[in-house]
Amino acid sequence: MQSELFQIENDMPWEDLGNGIQRQVFGYDNRIMLVKAKFEAGAIGVLHEHHHTQVTYVDSGVFEMTIGDEKKIIRKGDGYYVPPHAIHGCVCLEPGILIDAFTPHREDFLKD
Repeated sequence: MQSELFQIENDMPWEDLGNGIQRQVFGYDNRIMLVKAKFEAGAIGVLHEHHHTQVTYVDSGVFEMTIGDEKKIIRKGDGYYVPPHAIHGCVCLEPGILIDAFTPHREDFLKD
């Protein structure tokens, strides 16, 4: 399983997750996945955990990010690492976009 070799932003559909959050799934195979998440101000990425390793880059906006017992304000140019099974989530303080990479890929993000 793998994505197309090229992903053109304007051709990629946004999935509306509700509550001011949208997602675009970019390249992936069984081992890795790149995802863009767009947040409106006030949107909440609820606290959750998963078995995937995640690294994220803040493309724009301001977020209050929680990973385990730590909370930080992160902005454009910042990033974070989430180990497997760590509880994490965010509150969007200013509209923005997060670029997530997951390993292995997020099967739950792929439509049948």
